[in-house]
Amino acid sequence: MFSKILMAILGVCCTAAMGLPAMAHAESAHSVPALDSKQQSIVAIAAFTAKGDTERLKEALAEGLQNGMTVNEIKEVLIQMYAYTGFPRSLTGLNTFIALLDERNAQGIHDEVGRDAAPLPDTANIRELGTANQTAVIGRPASGRIYEFAPVIDTFLKEHLFGDIFSRDILNFQERELATVSALASLPAEPQLRSHLNCCLVVGWSEEQMKAFVSVLETKVGKAEAELAEKALAHVLKNRNQSK
Repeated sequence: MFSKILMAILGVCCTAAMGLPAMAHAESAHSVPALDSKQQSIVAIAAFTAKGDTERLKEALAEGLQNGMTVNEIKEVLIQMYAYTGFPRSLTGLNTFIALLDERNAQGIHDEVGRDAAPLPDTANIRELGTANQTAVIGRPASGRIYEFAPVIDTFLKEHLFGDIFSRDILNFQERELATVSALASLPAEPQLRSHLNCCLVVGWSEEQMKAFVSVLETKVGKAEAELAEKALAHVLKNRNQSK
């Protein structure tokens, strides 16, 4: 009889103990920011590269390193920016980063370089690979009058942007799209911003995370950029809800 009572008590205790981690996880989930420190750094780095604000970019780059980004991850954000903000902004960003790394090295700070992009197979067809990447990011095959009006832009997008750049696995699609919308909100380029906010949702960012992105923009970059992103996101979410 005593053993049965003891087993019952132990069963209740075990059940309660098993529930505690789940409850703790549920409570802690609300305290975890929707964008972690590394993701927030991507927002700031891309935004200030787009704006050409080298002073604030330098601060964002230093913060990115402090937040655990490798040299190659930051470098990849700056490289990708040329496709959306032009070579001048990208090159200025890279030179700003070089100067920062030189300063840190002189101070005895040795930052983690990180891995390089994995090489593509020799048999890879860049057109096919880029088309597949583009379709995955957009959520459907790309189409529109602009591709009929300027077919070469379709080639550049598929083969270079989504083929050469997006196939570099230092950053994943979510990180690349986060960098893209940060830059587009800062240029500004509202039509493309709406398009890429939709891409963010396609590649796995949640509505809550995109709202958090707007908050990060306001905190780290500026109110005007955040207001534009908020307006564009509201437009995207409305259209997505209507299409369901």
